[in-house]
Amino acid sequence: MILVTGATGQLGTAVVRQLLARTSAAQIAVLARDPGRAAGLEQQGVSVRPGEYADPGSLARAMKGVDRVLLIASSEFQQRVQQHQNVIDAARAAGVELFGFTSRSLRDMAAPGNPAMRDYAETEARIGASGLPAVIFRNALYLDTLPVSLGGPAVFSTGIRVPAGPGAVAYALRRELGEATANAMLGPPGGDRTYVLAAPRASTFDDVARALSEISGSPVAYTPVSDGDFVVHAIGQGIPEPMARYLVGFFADVRDHQLDETSTDLQELLGRAPASLKDGLAELFTPPGRG
Repeated sequence: MILVTGATGQLGTAVVRQLLARTSAAQIAVLARDPGRAAGLEQQGVSVRPGEYADPGSLARAMKGVDRVLLIASSEFQQRVQQHQNVIDAARAAGVELFGFTSRSLRDMAAPGNPAMRDYAETEARIGASGLPAVIFRNALYLDTLPVSLGGPAVFSTGIRVPAGPGAVAYALRRELGEATANAMLGPPGGDRTYVLAAPRASTFDDVARALSEISGSPVAYTPVSDGDFVVHAIGQGIPEPMARYLVGFFADVRDHQLDETSTDLQELLGRAPASLKDGLAELFTPPGRG
């Protein structure tokens, strides 16, 4: 049986959807802080196990009868390394045969512009020290983040104004990352593998602007701006100031070429080419007049 933590989040939902397509619901368990949010999964035959990363006792109970665990990274930045450690400890105590972790793809994991990204390297190191047979999924930046960071449909009239310079990102759709992760977790036992789940080609914001122009039929321009100008512009587009300042760290990583690592791992795990930049953006953005 495989246990998926964070299963009611967006990435977790994508993973579980693919697991249900490939194996029996009786072989799937999910950890849920709020079991009510997983009621639909329970109705399908998935074992819903109440618990949370900060509660070691609930994690130990959730591991009963489980031989594979997928740890989806916590979003609680100030506590998540310890939370991840709690899951690692529970899995080791349960003797699981495969431990997966959704990490991040970074050129230099020791020096990201966004300090929160350092937690991924720390968690990978702790998994390695645990002795668990592990598979690490270093996920590219979600293409799904662009509607937020670019101001949603307003981008078609205002253009792209972000502090990314000429940097590029090997974006991937969250749903395809979830699908690939599920496929790997259902593979043969044995760990010590690392997948870089990213596009085979990195895209600049000029590429993004070009794709949005083709989608809308009207020109969308990319204008590199300073961090400060981005924050002011983002707030004007309705993005809360704390989120705008948080996004600045991501764009620093883009400028520093931290997020442009490409790979064929995603394609191999999907069994097909991942969605192109244009097709992915068309899925996420609705141009004015087409809503």
